[in-house]
Amino acid sequence: MDAWRGVGVVALVTLVAACGGSGGTSPFVPVTPAPPFSSVQQVRVSQTSSFSAGCDGVTAPVGTVYPNTAVEPSLVLNPFNPLNLVAAWQQDRWSNGGSRGLMLAASSDGGNSWTLTSAAFSRCTGGNAGNLGDYERASDPWVTASPNGYLYALSLSFSGATLAPGSSGAMLVSRSTDLGVTWQLPHALIQDGAEAFNDKGSITADPLNSSYVYAVWDRLTSQAVGPTYFAVTADGGSTWQAARSIYDPGPSAQTIGNQIVVLPGDVLLNVFTEIDTQSGMTTAAVRVIRSMDNGSTWSNPITIAELEAVGTSNPANNAPVRDGSQIVSVSTVSPAISQAGRVYVVWQDSRFSMGHHDAIALAYSSDGGQTWSAPVPVNADTSVQAFTPTVNVRADGVVAVTYFDLRKNPSPPSTTALYADCWMVTSSDGGTTFSEQHLTGSFNLYNAPDSDGLFLGDYQSLVSTGSGGAFLPFYAQPAQGSAIATDTFISFPPVTGAAAALPYVAVAAANAAELPREARERVMARTRLVQSQRLRGR
Repeated sequence: MDAWRGVGVVALVTLVAACGGSGGTSPFVPVTPAPPFSSVQQVRVSQTSSFSAGCDGVTAPVGTVYPNTAVEPSLVLNPFNPLNLVAAWQQDRWSNGGSRGLMLAASSDGGNSWTLTSAAFSRCTGGNAGNLGDYERASDPWVTASPNGYLYALSLSFSGATLAPGSSGAMLVSRSTDLGVTWQLPHALIQDGAEAFNDKGSITADPLNSSYVYAVWDRLTSQAVGPTYFAVTADGGSTWQAARSIYDPGPSAQTIGNQIVVLPGDVLLNVFTEIDTQSGMTTAAVRVIRSMDNGSTWSNPITIAELEAVGTSNPANNAPVRDGSQIVSVSTVSPAISQAGRVYVVWQDSRFSMGHHDAIALAYSSDGGQTWSAPVPVNADTSVQAFTPTVNVRADGVVAVTYFDLRKNPSPPSTTALYADCWMVTSSDGGTTFSEQHLTGSFNLYNAPDSDGLFLGDYQSLVSTGSGGAFLPFYAQPAQGSAIATDTFISFPPVTGAAAALPYVAVAAANAAELPREARERVMARTRLVQSQRLRGR
């Protein structure tokens, strides 16, 4: 961190705002001291909720709302100004899906202080029928930045239960032209009624061409199908092409967790999980499709690996933790910096313990996503449950992966407390040898909201500041004490921090692909649970 900040002050360039309306902003938030359970410098980004009771217009007893919970964070570093960071998260999570609203925040000093803001994605953040934000709830925040400094935020906004009569939903995108301080009125990429539900979106700005930004998600219907949908702007967000399906896995199948990265030569990769149910068997696989023409056409799918997650649970009673079991994370060095084009994907997988518990699997491609390495476990302690990984590749090719695990949960385990820690591992040799750093913990997951399982988010976030620079993890963390409360924190691990243990080599077990039948049944059970969670809990 010191090496990054020592580069010197970068002048803050103010762009001309072209806002048709936005949520309000609040003053800068001072640096928050690191909680006692963290030895790494942290700054609290989320703050006490400003939402008033009933701001969403929900009057029926359709679930439990958890005030002062901030979960499922997304973070981007603006390539136009390396001290400008923009964050998003769900604020005030509901037990049965979504949140009262998405909060946004901008920093102009590398993450030391933040201005809180919002876009009109739901009623609690200023949405109404006149600006496409007349939705009760918002979920799945995602932010990205173009080379010209324009920022984009994506929201799943919805009202009512999934596919229920009278329900509605949309994928909404908002743009900021002033470094994330204010946000334009949202544009609807797609709007549906009760016939379909759009889920798990992500948005990616082209790192070479500010005209192009790509959004991708899955669209579920009552016919148990869920193709990948795609929308693109070719004029920097002024207009968007009509959303369309780019991959349909067929009957009784769906995609989830779609994410796009851009490789040299304008090659787009869309990485996702495909879930298939045939003859009573439910399977999941990490797959990728490729485009050579800015998303106009796409290849047939390429399988990276089978996804064999059994998910996280409390060892005291097997109660499930809602983690990122079916969500992948993908990263590559920007083609603006490197022509290598190596791509890394991480996910939860039980293959390394023969189906006993999940580790963090990593695979990579060196040929633009056409072929992939065998998965290897990269978490340092493979004897315990590890979950919700995030990967980022720094400009010099150093790979970092963050995740949670339960190694410090006491034995015997308790049914009233479940302790987790957050870790980061890094590799400077392309994903073979790793070193570990402790980021924060232990914290009690029972202080997280319960949304079909204790919930910090289906994903977390991780960015890097440039060649030889810092990795900046951004994650949700429960409060101490007994209250149900979580906040989002950015942390600043030392650039050359000492590892908690000696460097270790990530090696896949020879028999990792051969799970016993009992383990495969647990994998299928978890996959089906995740499907039901998505339908009930978004």
